[in-house]
Amino acid sequence: MAKEKLTKNDRKSLRIDSRPFSEISDYKIILRSKKKKRVNRSLGGDIALFIFLAIAGSFSLLPLILTVNNAFKPLDEIFLFPPRFFVRNPTLNNFSDLVNALGNSLVPFSRYFFNTILITIAGTVGHVIIASMCAYPLAKFSKIPGAAFFSSLVIYSLMFPASVTAIPHYIVFNEMGMIDTYWAMILPAFAYSLGLFLMRQFMTQVPTSLIESAKIDGAGDLKIYWKIVMPLVKPAWLTLVILVFQSLWAASGSQYIYREDYKMVSYALNQIATAGPARQGTLAAVSLIMITVPIVVFVVNQSQVMETMAHSGMK
Repeated sequence: MAKEKLTKNDRKSLRIDSRPFSEISDYKIILRSKKKKRVNRSLGGDIALFIFLAIAGSFSLLPLILTVNNAFKPLDEIFLFPPRFFVRNPTLNNFSDLVNALGNSLVPFSRYFFNTILITIAGTVGHVIIASMCAYPLAKFSKIPGAAFFSSLVIYSLMFPASVTAIPHYIVFNEMGMIDTYWAMILPAFAYSLGLFLMRQFMTQVPTSLIESAKIDGAGDLKIYWKIVMPLVKPAWLTLVILVFQSLWAASGSQYIYREDYKMVSYALNQIATAGPARQGTLAAVSLIMITVPIVVFVVNQSQVMETMAHSGMK
């Protein structure tokens, strides 16, 4: 390979040990490392980029701001045309109407919340544990017979929507006597193939040398999985928590649960929405309550994901 000509200053700056420069084969790489990094964007470019991101972020906040304002609007402002984005005469009547409407129902609204929280937490925690435990041998024990087949099967299952498996799920749960129980909503959450695929993709990046070193020190597979692998793939299972939590929180469960005292908040929300125009203010108040919990979970876990990816050392 032909070598480039260098000036005397370049030769002086590239003195390594006491060897002549002709013996250095990688001088091009060294020369590049000596050069300062060039900034491709000027101050004006930074300001323009900041303004663009601020405008884009403002547009993404508009639905949330509209939901908050609608929850405090009186009925005359909700049905006003042309509609107003911000509330002019804020009121708490929507929340008081919600309390009155739910107080007259056969099942207290707190029962709907309890059912939703129980199913959401149990389904999310169970899915993260089961998906990670199944992904660990598929990712780090590729010599297991059938590991490649099961990995391909998981990828193929991502193509099928939930509506395709709704009837088989109902038949199975009916035969097992799980209709009108919490398990009809919790067990399907354990088997989401997206979580297994996501955890396996992250676990393949875990260095095998760490696992071998732990085995030499006497650690078992369960301890390696819990103490070494799970902390390293924290961005993956935190992202999984966000996805599964939002999916279960918005689920109604009406296809498997018919008992009124076992139904979820989403079902109560739909019942209020079908009560007519007089309940539109109440519907806005319930919508604000429904989006508060997922937003809090998303914000908390998002900060954890960013911090973990910055300090974990995984690329």
